[in-house]
Amino acid sequence: MECVFCKIINGEIPSKKVYEDDRILAFNDISPMAPTHIVIVPKEHIASANELTEENAEFISHVFVVAAKIAKDLGIDESGYRIVNNCGADGGQTVYHIHFHLLGGKKLAVNLA
Repeated sequence: MECVFCKIINGEIPSKKVYEDDRILAFNDISPMAPTHIVIVPKEHIASANELTEENAEFISHVFVVAAKIAKDLGIDESGYRIVNNCGADGGQTVYHIHFHLLGGKKLAVNLA
């Protein structure tokens, strides 16, 4: 499989892990756009939000539970953070494995919120 996130999940590409369990892997983004920039991916390959189903939707709710835990662990839960998912080319998706960006550590611009 050529999916870069699948390769990270499988340990073929190194990452700086922030969190891992049986369903989710979270790691530091290699090109951070904020002081805190964590990528959170389900371990099951789901190409984008367009492929979500009743059967795989539990991964997404778990992503949000994990994001809140990470934010608390990193001390940005009180000041605030953003969780972003890009879907499709026009939405800015560049890796076709559903993933979420946890951004924080500074006041974020609101023009795309």
